[in-house]
Amino acid sequence: MITGGSGFVGRAVVRAFVERGLPVTVVDSNPVPEPLRGELVTHVAGALGDASVREAAVAEGAAGIVHLAAITSVLRSVDRPAETYAANVALTQELLELARTRGIGRFVLASTNAVVGDIGRGTISEEVPLKPLTPYGATKAACEMLLSGYAGAYGLAASALRFTNVYGPGMARKDSFIPRLMRAAVSGEGVEIYGDGSQRRDFVHLDDVVRAILAAWDKQYAGTAIIGSGRSVSVLELVDAVRTATGRPLPVTHVPAKNGEMPAVIVDIARAQRELGYQPEVGLAEGLRGVWEDFRAA
Repeated sequence: MITGGSGFVGRAVVRAFVERGLPVTVVDSNPVPEPLRGELVTHVAGALGDASVREAAVAEGAAGIVHLAAITSVLRSVDRPAETYAANVALTQELLELARTRGIGRFVLASTNAVVGDIGRGTISEEVPLKPLTPYGATKAACEMLLSGYAGAYGLAASALRFTNVYGPGMARKDSFIPRLMRAAVSGEGVEIYGDGSQRRDFVHLDDVVRAILAAWDKQYAGTAIIGSGRSVSVLELVDAVRTATGRPLPVTHVPAKNGEMPAVIVDIARAQRELGYQPEVGLAEGLRGVWEDFRAA
């Protein structure tokens, strides 16, 4: 069962399971895209907050749950912390309890490095203490603790995968920085950059994220692992890379940085490599060319 299976990451995960010949139940308020419809895909339409939707989606003895649905906007979490708690923490608890009572042995959670907050330009590893700075980061930290508790008490193979900035084809409707750059390239407009653009980020391709999820699933992994490219670039370097991929000038305007803008996200992916056999395969230049082709086709 895959929550958020009609979303950007969810569609790719559903496709990967279907290509293995495995039946998938998608739980999402949005319809399943036409290319994914078929005898192996069952769509349970509705919100996870509805108990009847959860009951219908989580079948007795199902192989496992991949939980991707969440409120992921940091700004929305700051404006609506109670709603974010209900959508992220309370629903994760409900799904874990259904997994326990219905004999489901695997649970993979999409988490985030925001659980550790701002550590400056230090390297983020799984050993860095949890110290979230936003309701979003706090809810994901709480979810990780719930997974740990269920793994310890009930033997659930519960994986928390902390993704960095995921990008790839199919993100035209998202509002993260790479799709904003691509839309600017399509329209011939410029882009705004917070501060001087020296802040660094790790961008991981969708294909690599899917490989990590499948690895955690196959190994019935119980633990936490950071999933990124292992290589951080500055915002200015990213803009240059998009210029190269698109052949467009992309003029830049610098604006004051927002409060809480982290100077860097630099991650250590050694645990994922060691314990999951994870190895990022899509380089930034290649990945951006694929995103650009997808935007132009759209």
